[in-house]
Amino acid sequence: MDTIVITANDYILVLLGDPSLPYPYNPEQRFNAHDLEMVAALRRTLDRLTGWRFELVDDHRQFSAGLAYRAPRLVLNLCNTGFGNHPERQLHVPALLETLELPYAGAGPACMALCHDKQAVTRIAGDLGVPVAVQAALRLSGDISLPPGIRYPAFIKPNFGDGSTGVTPDALVTNAAAARRHCHRLAERFPGGWVLIEHYLPGPEYSVGLIGNPGTDLSVLPPLELDFSGLPPGQPPILTEAAKVAPDSADWQGVALRPAELDSERLAVLRGDVSRVFERLGCRDYARMDYRCDGAGTPHLIDVNPHPMWGFDGMMATMAGYAGHDYAAFIELVIDAASRRLEAR
Repeated sequence: MDTIVITANDYILVLLGDPSLPYPYNPEQRFNAHDLEMVAALRRTLDRLTGWRFELVDDHRQFSAGLAYRAPRLVLNLCNTGFGNHPERQLHVPALLETLELPYAGAGPACMALCHDKQAVTRIAGDLGVPVAVQAALRLSGDISLPPGIRYPAFIKPNFGDGSTGVTPDALVTNAAAARRHCHRLAERFPGGWVLIEHYLPGPEYSVGLIGNPGTDLSVLPPLELDFSGLPPGQPPILTEAAKVAPDSADWQGVALRPAELDSERLAVLRGDVSRVFERLGCRDYARMDYRCDGAGTPHLIDVNPHPMWGFDGMMATMAGYAGHDYAAFIELVIDAASRRLEAR
């Protein structure tokens, strides 16, 4: 029997996380109500877009077999959960799309692998002249011996991964004893892993979104600032893991997003910096970069997310809103950016 291949010029395949599988990123070990609402809002939004036919695929058992029988104009890779809902396997999804030679929106596997190594990103950005935090790497194995030259207060975070994984209020340490205690706690969760110990940057924290591609249509969205004023008294102003995965937590509810207040000179520098980093790391179509300011107000790059969350209330959609784009227009901008890049090959 002949194989039927689904194909059409207006056909876009949308890949999502699998709600039927465990999801270890969330405290509940499964999709929570907020995750399901994001998908529902996406469905409603795609139904409103004209000129395209969308098929949403969230059964990861189809990713290997089912995708081979589809020939979409574009695959919109919104699978931030990683293949099989394993966050460390985010890059496996674009790797599969590459193997199947399917055109897709967003970062490739090499870019994702590079950006998940935070120390590598810091070194590359620093070589480009972008301000970065002073940091040292430490492996969480055996007798934990802190590297020399640490200046306190310091901030400790896992080197690999994203989503503020492993970041708790205790990540901000004021002395060596506290640093060792926190590293031992992280070693229990990430045995043999690597952490970065950074000089703490006490100023505001910003996020900068980009849509498009270098040399053609790369656009920097108006940055946002994280407002930590709603956190419990005495809690440090840092974005913890709970602030991203636990909607009922004080960390989630205590952090708000607001437009960043930056003077024109600093904003111009920031736009130039993120554009160079975007191109150097091989980001495509859309990405988000996070900054934290030192005591003098100078923004320092702290993270690059080449595969940022796409939800209606997320940072990317919020910054698109600052630029006058509603959620539907934000999704269309990503689709258009990928389409133009692929057509130019």
